[in-house]
Amino acid sequence: MTDESASGLITADDNITRCAWGNSQPDYIHYHDNEWGFPVSDDTRLFEKICLEGFQAGLSWLTILRKRGNFRSAFSGFEIPEVAAMGERDIERLVGDAGIVRHRGKITSTINNAKRATELQGEFGSLAAYFWGFEPKLADRPEVVSWDWLMKNPVSSQSTAISKDLKKRGWSFVGPTTIYAFMQAMGLVNDHIEGCHCRELAEKLRNEFVRPSV
Repeated sequence: MTDESASGLITADDNITRCAWGNSQPDYIHYHDNEWGFPVSDDTRLFEKICLEGFQAGLSWLTILRKRGNFRSAFSGFEIPEVAAMGERDIERLVGDAGIVRHRGKITSTINNAKRATELQGEFGSLAAYFWGFEPKLADRPEVVSWDWLMKNPVSSQSTAISKDLKKRGWSFVGPTTIYAFMQAMGLVNDHIEGCHCRELAEKLRNEFVRPSV
């Protein structure tokens, strides 16, 4: 394995160059190569991603990734109407579920956010239409995505705007840093570092992607 971690890249034993974080564990490799940064328009998947980014706050993403199957079971596959219908009994059950992150505030937030997501769907037609409406313009993005640029920019004007708007609408655990991680995960931005083997694929998928509209 060639360590180029100062540049944020690693060339692995399979001779594939990846973002360094995406090569540290098998779970990360699969997530990095097959999901992260690829455009998403499905509301259930978007809701799952934003909820899991909220659960990740203060923890490692690997912890969340390894528990994702448990989270899906606990929250009815993140189907928005089903999560929105959960009540106090469900909260107590989930607080006692060792398979997920047993943080009462984050569990309660997920149920609250499902209700708020239903409201967004009613107003915009879909969560996808709402979130893709915040896609950064080309001029707002760096010419080259580097590790140094990413480290200096854990938030963006768009993530700050989304965070502010969601909070006004009653969402919680949606700070600007959490939202920027969500933007990266759902492909609203392509933050695979220049030189990563996934960067061109992610860009190709973004170019082919039909943006949802209101």
